[in-house]
Amino acid sequence: MVLSFAGVLHAGQVLTVADFSRADVGKTPPQYWEALTFKKITAHTIYEMVKDQGRTVIKAQSHASASGLIRKIRIDLKKYPVIQWQWKITGIYKKGDVTIKSGDDYPARIYVAFEYDPGRVGFWEKAKFETIRLVYGQYPPVSSVTYIWANHAPIGTRIPNPYTKRVMMIAVQSGVNKVGTWVTEERNIYQDYVDSFGHSPPMTSGVAIMTDSDNTGETATAFYGDIIFKSSPGAATP
Repeated sequence: MVLSFAGVLHAGQVLTVADFSRADVGKTPPQYWEALTFKKITAHTIYEMVKDQGRTVIKAQSHASASGLIRKIRIDLKKYPVIQWQWKITGIYKKGDVTIKSGDDYPARIYVAFEYDPGRVGFWEKAKFETIRLVYGQYPPVSSVTYIWANHAPIGTRIPNPYTKRVMMIAVQSGVNKVGTWVTEERNIYQDYVDSFGHSPPMTSGVAIMTDSDNTGETATAFYGDIIFKSSPGAATP
């Protein structure tokens, strides 16, 4: 296991990356997490630690805005290939559409970003990554698997993000059927990466949550619970 950031709780076969349920209400971002913003977007989603049904979670409120919370962390998915999380939404976007930029908003999404690996890109791509490193002091993620609560796309839809093919979106929930209900999700992210990009994943570089509505101009509220990585689907949670 390779972990470069402190505060990861691990109990044998489980890594707790987001321990929101043990955080203090009102403290945002929680420890080890930081704001994820975008250069051209000035309206940001509001995140706060709240109590919901007796436990501490993150509440996200988006009003024609976009930003997220990220934890920068390196995880070897060969050892921890399964991700599990909880989320809840209060509604979807009428104008949400996975196929176009103007519809690229989701009431809830979970990003897992992956490290740049120079051995897996061509000459020009390598030059671009090196330029970014010189300007910003670090490499950007080379790719990302994003689990979305889709607005209208069917569950199981797998599609590149309309802004970049380096981000593969997978609809694990869709529509209003489970609106207002806490849902626990579990995915083999190792296999999802292989199915999306055709090769085994490099180390992760970060895990993020995001509720956004900057493209549709609509409004959403979502809640996020704990996020863990497991060695197998049957591994006991903490």
